[in-house]
Amino acid sequence: MTENLPRTARPLRVLAAMSGGVDSAVAAARAVEAGHDVTGVHLALSANPQSFRTGARGCCTIEDSRDARRAADVIGIPFYVWDLAERFREDVVEDFVSEYEAGRTPNPCLRCNEKIKFAALLDKALALGFDAVCTGHYATVVLNEDGTRELHRASDMAKDQSYVLGVLDEKQLAHALFPLGDTLTTKEEIRAEAEERGLAVAKKPDSHDICFIADGDTQGFLANRLGKAEGDIVDENGEKVGTHEGAFGFTIGQRKGLRIGHPAPDGKPRYVLDISPVNNTVTVGPVEALDVSALTAIRPRWCGSTAAAPGTYTAQLRAHGGETEVFAETVDGELRVTFTEPVRGVAPGQAIVLYDGTRVVGSATIATTTKAAAAAV
Repeated sequence: MTENLPRTARPLRVLAAMSGGVDSAVAAARAVEAGHDVTGVHLALSANPQSFRTGARGCCTIEDSRDARRAADVIGIPFYVWDLAERFREDVVEDFVSEYEAGRTPNPCLRCNEKIKFAALLDKALALGFDAVCTGHYATVVLNEDGTRELHRASDMAKDQSYVLGVLDEKQLAHALFPLGDTLTTKEEIRAEAEERGLAVAKKPDSHDICFIADGDTQGFLANRLGKAEGDIVDENGEKVGTHEGAFGFTIGQRKGLRIGHPAPDGKPRYVLDISPVNNTVTVGPVEALDVSALTAIRPRWCGSTAAAPGTYTAQLRAHGGETEVFAETVDGELRVTFTEPVRGVAPGQAIVLYDGTRVVGSATIATTTKAAAAAV
């Protein structure tokens, strides 16, 4: 039984997280339509929202909070703004900076869902007597006959956002509503629904940028926080082929922006293979050298009561990436994963999310990888 919009003997007290975008507004409206007692809340996550870019859906602009308030007024629900800026700075922004400083590639949206929307927000909601938190994510919560819950992909794979929700545990799933999860419609149809409901955000554009980086310049943001530090760009043999202004400005698999003065001997493009913050060195090489056959991931979080049993699953490595078959097992609290076929461009710091069919098994943070060539030796 799908429990995205349950009709219970009594209406649930639902706190709808309203970002100021069309998805969360429609989700709140559907929750009201399902008979729940809904209150809207916008999370103020920037200590200085005036400095953030305009015209974008996110968490930090003045326009976003105003759009969310107007949507709540149209829906006819109470509305509040909660200041979680300090918590957001500590758990998301500072984590983002420290991960890049350590040579890893974090996912701030996933961390925000874990630490802010389904930890700080949910904890506060439950303390105030709410039964559930509702968001505009495209995913599905399924209630089993034994009372346990599972997180599944959205009905429409093109809009599925279960990857960034893979950090949710069983308790959090028990208090999560995703009214858009069963929507087999295009985004245009969601916008049409919003327009029919009289929501002004119907035509508001989406933004896929990092919400706390005002101009979208991640490298510039990190340089401002960490300072420029010139270092070497070397090839696989350790020969210097260029310089950079900070190893934190690169990610595994990156091709553009390397600013290497001369081409590779074979004339083919070079990609970032390794980032070493210890000696501030970036190693580049051919695309084939990005192939990975296995990985170890830390801090696993399971979407259920127990850890995943050893076995074959599918894995997703990026928010908008496809699935690949893996064998996974938990060893000494770490997730060990072997790929059936080598995959390319896996970066430490990214999340790996395991699936059993459409069911989300759990998520972990990639710590180390094994190169395919090395594994074949």
